[in-house]
Amino acid sequence: MRRESRHRAPTPRSECSVCLHQVVRADVRELWDMDLDGKVYGFTPMGETHPSTEGFRFWKLGYWKNHLNGRPYHISALFVVDLAKFRQTGAGDTLRAVYNQLSQDPGSLANLDQDLPNYAQHQIPIHSLPADWLWCETWCGEEGKETAKTIDLCQNPLTKEPKTDMARRIIPEWSQYWRQVQELIAKVKSEGAEE
Repeated sequence: MRRESRHRAPTPRSECSVCLHQVVRADVRELWDMDLDGKVYGFTPMGETHPSTEGFRFWKLGYWKNHLNGRPYHISALFVVDLAKFRQTGAGDTLRAVYNQLSQDPGSLANLDQDLPNYAQHQIPIHSLPADWLWCETWCGEEGKETAKTIDLCQNPLTKEPKTDMARRIIPEWSQYWRQVQELIAKVKSEGAEE
């Protein structure tokens, strides 16, 4: 007689999200295990060291500057969530309420995935991840690229360069990854044709 286990798989403690147009150069487990200092989630602050995009840093001007009141504006291309804390604090309900309030104004939440958690920082504080977790040529200076754990292909408002061109130019390992993906696609197609 087979005995069924009454044990359930453990609920994950954290959830990590990484944008698809990003190259990860580090073990994401480090991010997964990171101490968020009691905060619900962690995001990397937007880079502020690339001089040519200074005029596009909307978070340093007007409404956002006043609303943030000295807090950083965070990029949403990579983040980690403490799921237990998220549930325990009712962060989802708070975010829904803030969203419902802001969605009445068509000018609000232009970049929903970033604007919502940044706007709600007063109610749901954000743990700022170390800058090396997300380097983006558009917003960050060259000095952080070498030690970057991820490289994000943020759209540059000055050049509007296609992401694949940008990847080939700024990520040395990109061409190797691209070849590997093309080889895998070809293999899958040929195996599918044989069936």
